[in-house]
Amino acid sequence: MNKVVYMAQIFNAPSKAILKSQIAEHIAETPKDTRENPNATLYEPLPKDRFFDRELSWLKFNKRVLELAQDETLPMLERANFAAIFASNLDEFFMVRVAGLKRRIDTGIAVPSASGLSPRQQLRAISDQAHRLQDEHAHYIVEHILPDLAKENIVLLKWSQLTINEQERLSKFFRRQVFPVLTPLAVDPAHPFPYISGNSLNLAVIVENPNSGKSHFARVKIPDNLPRLVAVDDMTDDDTNDVRYGFVTMENLIIAHLESLFPGMIIKEARSFRVTRNEDIDVEEDDAENLLNAMEKELLRRRFGPPIRLELSENTSPFLSQLLADQLGVNDEEVYRLPTPLDATVLFELGSVDRPDLKYPKFIPTTNRQIAEVESSRAQDIFAAIRERDILLHHPYDSFSTSVQAFLAQAAADPKVLAIKQTLYRTSSNSPIVDA
Repeated sequence: MNKVVYMAQIFNAPSKAILKSQIAEHIAETPKDTRENPNATLYEPLPKDRFFDRELSWLKFNKRVLELAQDETLPMLERANFAAIFASNLDEFFMVRVAGLKRRIDTGIAVPSASGLSPRQQLRAISDQAHRLQDEHAHYIVEHILPDLAKENIVLLKWSQLTINEQERLSKFFRRQVFPVLTPLAVDPAHPFPYISGNSLNLAVIVENPNSGKSHFARVKIPDNLPRLVAVDDMTDDDTNDVRYGFVTMENLIIAHLESLFPGMIIKEARSFRVTRNEDIDVEEDDAENLLNAMEKELLRRRFGPPIRLELSENTSPFLSQLLADQLGVNDEEVYRLPTPLDATVLFELGSVDRPDLKYPKFIPTTNRQIAEVESSRAQDIFAAIRERDILLHHPYDSFSTSVQAFLAQAAADPKVLAIKQTLYRTSSNSPIVDA
């Protein structure tokens, strides 16, 4: 038989008096509407600005990447690498997140974000912060990163700083390797303004016909199938034996040879510029039958998406600046005037410089101890290890070759294995592909 036991607390007279006093005090402090409605909350409504804005918060994250480039305790080439990462991050931010906001505005979907900001308010706030950040980033590269690299004998040179022999060698390289892949496009009544592909680096050139005195605009695309940094001859100092690495940017090399592209014309102005386009993907994934076709159409649309940012050399004349902005259909808030070199992802190329003393020490991953509890010359039995326990691997700290690759190799050699299937997420071009 189940028994229900009730327990009651017996109060003596002094305790009853204290309890009555506490109850009376609580009733006095409780709002009247709460006493009448037991379901009413005792808390104030939550503030409308309790959420951070997602887009503005992302810009703050990228600011922290910039701060790593500014951290003088880090190895010099790693600081340059962080400066390049900042630029790459910001490109993607504009192509996807800013583009998505613009699309919502254009389609009339002006629903406020969780932070309470409308898409237009977000765009204005993004423009203010992005201008400040990108300006700080570009000037820091010119005023600190490049001079600090020069102190380590890694030098970005102007054409005028090269010796006659160095200029002759690079001119020969230009004629053989660069000139054949350049296609200058002039703008006149018979030739409309050319299409400018997203994130491509270009030269805006004003040339003058000496016979007629008329000026013309031309665009030269910087080839993306050649290194952006052109190495100068061996610059080792014979006196000190210090190895020096000298580079000229591809755009400066082309500017130095523009007369060969426009024979008989006077070069009045040549400035670099860059356009970022809307590359946000908007595909209805539920329609699986037409997903492939939808993706193909969307990728084609991405290539010709509207411009959302125009980066200009800060020395670009007002006339040329306005011409580019008008032809590309961008407003003043979408124009970023910056010191050259534009597109700081070029700093990634310095990773090939053989200066391990200016990089992080090379990290050597270890074999997870749950896979190999004892050292052995024989390959470990991965399946035996995972039968014993679940194993959490953390790459790159745990060796990929002695874990994932060993697992795949053992599975491939096992006659009982019929198929190996793997999900790939955002792989690079040189990643191993496992077919199903």
